[in-house]
Amino acid sequence: MFDLSLHLPVSLAMFQDIFHAPDPSEIVRILMRWAHFVAGITWIGMLYFFNLVNVNFMKALDAPTKKIVVPALMPKALWYFRWGAVVTVVAGLGYYAMYILRPDVILADNDGGDANTWLALLVWLLISAAAWAVYNFVLLPNLNKDGKILAAATAGLVIAMSVALIWFLDSHLTGRRDHWASNKTLSIGIGGALGVIMLLNVWGIIWPAQKRIIAATAEGTPPDAALARRAFLASRTNAWLSLPMLFFMGTSHGDYIILGK
Repeated sequence: MFDLSLHLPVSLAMFQDIFHAPDPSEIVRILMRWAHFVAGITWIGMLYFFNLVNVNFMKALDAPTKKIVVPALMPKALWYFRWGAVVTVVAGLGYYAMYILRPDVILADNDGGDANTWLALLVWLLISAAAWAVYNFVLLPNLNKDGKILAAATAGLVIAMSVALIWFLDSHLTGRRDHWASNKTLSIGIGGALGVIMLLNVWGIIWPAQKRIIAATAEGTPPDAALARRAFLASRTNAWLSLPMLFFMGTSHGDYIILGK
């Protein structure tokens, strides 16, 4: 009987100049980027579902129907939503530190600078967290009656945060002769900071509120209106922030250098 497996290596030889097996370091890099993409699609997909579909759908349901639908739908949907956010940010942070920020640090140090990858990442995270703290403890409690005013104030906050991030990263990644902060470092620095704010909104505002809303709905009691309003505004903020976040992620690939080199 003719054995086709004998000719398998010969048939695969034609692909030797096309397919290149990754080495171990490349595998780690590919897997981190892949995890970031898959989790990000899950997270942002659920975010758009909640804002574009679910909000109006829930408004159309009466109380008895909500008592059935909400406990069955929302816990599972929010599980993918919140853990998708975690994986997206954690994988993105690792990739940013190892493969984007670190090469710029090395270039700055070789030019006589005094840059440090972990210090740069820590300050970057602190600036992002400080922006979220202002949103959560100042803007949201005081401007929740008018979504347009809250949106304008949040836009101003995000712009201020972006300016602070650019200033810090550019100054930290400067040597004796040149500035070494690349377009990738600066663009993803802004986009990633927006992602951190969105993650903190998920775990610090949306999920705690939704747990109480789901429990109240399952018991047949109306959820706290102020709590529902807070969760809605945080979710709507995330939906709007996702647009500049994705824009700055897109501009990091060199076809359009918006910042740095």
